[in-house]
Amino acid sequence: MKDIKEELTLYAITDRGFLNGKTMEEMVSEALLGGVTMLQLREKDLPEEEFLEEAIRIRKLCRNFDVPLIINDNISVAIKSGADGVHLGQSDLPADIGDLKKQGLIVGVTAKTVDQARKAEEMGADYLGVGALFGSATKKDAQSITFDRCREICESVRVPAVGIGGVNADNIKELTGLHLRGVAVISALFNQEDVKKAATNLLELVEKYIKTT
Repeated sequence: MKDIKEELTLYAITDRGFLNGKTMEEMVSEALLGGVTMLQLREKDLPEEEFLEEAIRIRKLCRNFDVPLIINDNISVAIKSGADGVHLGQSDLPADIGDLKKQGLIVGVTAKTVDQARKAEEMGADYLGVGALFGSATKKDAQSITFDRCREICESVRVPAVGIGGVNADNIKELTGLHLRGVAVISALFNQEDVKKAATNLLELVEKYIKTT
């Protein structure tokens, strides 16, 4: 297994609103070819059975590229599909994630405060999703946090963190010095005409402005 810190470099999160006539597999394949290092399958409105079937197909794609597949919020689909992990928001966080860890799952947790970050670390979370740093084009109710808050969160725990929320090729450089291990992107990747090219460009920017700090 690779170092989780390296896998977080360019964390792609799917959104079927950006498929634009493509299948989910086609869109994910382009992102993988472009160099994404971790992929989260996010399906808020898909029926459970369809979500599971899709997760199994995407898992096979990710395995071909040795990229971990994370399932958003749905623990059952994560386990049944053979995905590598699950990402949980604060409202979806169980009292204990020990059982998930025992099954070998990577567990990511959303954190907007230092207290949430420390609690997630104590529970055994493998990484944190910190934001929204620039608002969010895909999550209208996302609560923004300041860069100072982001830095405080990252400095308060040993668990690596990715910055999320409106991150794109134009503003990645603003995240220098926040002690993030990578960025999570949705529209900056999947709402682009050339997804593969967008992924490659984003990866280069993260390596230049974030991984060197």
